[in-house]
Amino acid sequence: MRCSTCGETLQPGTVQCPTCGTATPVGMALTRPAGVRRCPRCSYQGEGIPYFRRAGHVGLLVALSIPTYGFGGLIYWLARRKHLICPRCGLGWEHASRALAFAGPGSERRMIEGRVSEEPLPGTGIKRRVLGTVLVLGATALILAGIFAPALPAVVVGGVVGAAGSLSFYWGWTGQQARRKAIMQGLQRSILRLATAKGGTLTVTEVAAELNLSLPAAEKILTSMDDGFRVRSEITKEGILYYEFPEVRHRKELGPGA
Repeated sequence: MRCSTCGETLQPGTVQCPTCGTATPVGMALTRPAGVRRCPRCSYQGEGIPYFRRAGHVGLLVALSIPTYGFGGLIYWLARRKHLICPRCGLGWEHASRALAFAGPGSERRMIEGRVSEEPLPGTGIKRRVLGTVLVLGATALILAGIFAPALPAVVVGGVVGAAGSLSFYWGWTGQQARRKAIMQGLQRSILRLATAKGGTLTVTEVAAELNLSLPAAEKILTSMDDGFRVRSEITKEGILYYEFPEVRHRKELGPGA
């Protein structure tokens, strides 16, 4: 193993480079809090904050609650209450790498989906999200009309329609998240098979060429898999960055049944 900063040869288990002091993957894993990540959108490095700490999200919660008698706000709160976001730009902390790994052109995203889909992918949920949005807007119009008329039945019907729209939108959103998760898992399986075929080491260029990805997309998926143990990044004397899969590379040394 070599230091990612100065290239110094390190002994297995070293937590800090003796030459430049840079923490190794082992040292980072021992000392870095589990919640510390690097935001790929704004490069912020630290821990995420609760979703509803941002004023904009609180405002949206209130806006959904008023026309739906609290049903829309309650569903929104239940869906997002455990989520963390980047304190600088608001990117979803738990889905940051997954969301941006496929943020390229639509043609590349469709190609990726077709490449990794060993079995049918979950639906995108776009129809349910559109339906939910239409229902919520219609409910808002009904409630406003009932308030200004005044007409209590219109307000009640608007509240029910708004609650149904909120549920429909949440159903579509969960479908979208399930699809993203399936795509990520498919890409990881493809990379693991490629690593096995290549003897346990891969470069970004190899992954991009074999899976028909752009270089940034290949780099992001490999970075998301790099945990310092099962997948770790190394630098050669020539300064070439590669990713090592120790469990694949040293499998023969374990012997049958190990």
